[in-house]
Amino acid sequence: ANSGARIGLAESVKKLFKVSFKDASKPENGFDFLYVTKDDYETKFKSDNIILVEPVTLSSGEEVLKITDIIGEETDLGVENLKGSGLIAGETSAAYNDIFTMTIVLGRTVGIGAYLVRLGHRTIQKTSSSPIILTGYQALNKLMGVDVYSTNDQLGGPGIMYANGISHLTAPDHLNAIESAMEWLSFVPSVRGGLLPISDVTGIDDIDRKIGFTPTQGIPYDPRFLMAGMENNDGQWLSGFFDKGSFVETLAGWAKSVVVGRARLGGIPMGVIATENRTAEAIKPADPADITAAEAVKQEAGCVWFPNSAYKTAQAINDFRTEDLPLMIFANWRGFSGGQRDMFDEVLKYGSLIVDAFVAYEQPIFVFIPPFAEIRGGAWVVLDASINASVMEMYATSGSARGGVLEANGAAAVKYREKDLLKSMRRIDEKLIKLYSDLESATATDKTGIESEIRNREKSLLPVYAQIAVQFCELHDTPGRMKAVGVIERDVAWEDSR
Repeated sequence: ANSGARIGLAESVKKLFKVSFKDASKPENGFDFLYVTKDDYETKFKSDNIILVEPVTLSSGEEVLKITDIIGEETDLGVENLKGSGLIAGETSAAYNDIFTMTIVLGRTVGIGAYLVRLGHRTIQKTSSSPIILTGYQALNKLMGVDVYSTNDQLGGPGIMYANGISHLTAPDHLNAIESAMEWLSFVPSVRGGLLPISDVTGIDDIDRKIGFTPTQGIPYDPRFLMAGMENNDGQWLSGFFDKGSFVETLAGWAKSVVVGRARLGGIPMGVIATENRTAEAIKPADPADITAAEAVKQEAGCVWFPNSAYKTAQAINDFRTEDLPLMIFANWRGFSGGQRDMFDEVLKYGSLIVDAFVAYEQPIFVFIPPFAEIRGGAWVVLDASINASVMEMYATSGSARGGVLEANGAAAVKYREKDLLKSMRRIDEKLIKLYSDLESATATDKTGIESEIRNREKSLLPVYAQIAVQFCELHDTPGRMKAVGVIERDVAWEDSR
């Protein structure tokens, strides 16, 4: 809890100052300045330099001292508190890179307090009576001249701060907040650069076990199942990549097309980032201060980086870096959303932040293409191991993983057009080969019929050869070719990938 920079007034001056009214008999007409008498100045203020004054003669002829500046004898009245707040902000920002920083918000946090929450990055917010705000709702209502907001939670409660990525986790009460903090700390070395806190998983999981959960091609699934496992409809446990029960998700309320968190692999703590392959919703609430505003719901397709999810990815990488965690990325991105709105919303900027975060990383990074997943175009560019070759490695699931500039359909449309399809079918289809052979030796009267047969045959074969072209292009994107050209370390069977 932090109520922001303190505001104070010089109480000794407040008790003694006087007012020079424009008309002493009608004070409601206004005033000219504030002053103190010479006697008060000499006895109360002069020696301590509490106020700065200049001599003035009143209309009555009395000589007084006009107050030009109030310094005060207290040490924490105003702008000096902001200087201190700036010092705290700078130290907190530096501390994020030097030590593990975390903020547990259990009460109202205002102004500089709200900035410190963000500068420390890792935040656990209590779900009630713990808003993170810059200005209280009463002050905003007064500023706008109408009672627009009724609580501070409308401005900085979990509904705002958990949904925009300021708060990583929420907790219903103090105890749960502390428990979440302790669980988070259990993943982190005791000092920066120290040994990872490796847990003994004996009796919880087997280090060399196979993975039980495997996605089905073409069917959307929860990517958390890849990492944490699941129970099937028969109640049978299908294990995931990480140790059973070890996955803890953070930032779940923000940019839901990417899943981030921490987990353990054989007891070793790791950061993890995974692609959401299902359509997610991004909800922008209506601001009560704008009578024309309405809640906006944006549908975000799976396997695509949007501005918010690209920023979330970069933020998570930086958090893992300052926690000295190895990083596992389950990559299934077709690319970045490049529509007009997303380009305006700075998807290019946030996508480049991912590269910046990788370049600064010092722990091992494993980029893994899971079963029936793919990395295409710009998405591959920001994930490629050459970005930071000393710590990054890429792997792909044997057989079903794919990677390339374009998806096979797009590549076929660009590089295997109709003229190429016709060349292929004329080379492969025996009936067409015979018809073209007959055409060469046919008489003028027979040629018309043969040409008609050829056109009909080619027209009927175009759909299947279009599929053949897609398959041909897809064979350029297999793990075998990725390994052959050196863009991955090797292909790995999913069930044995632990």
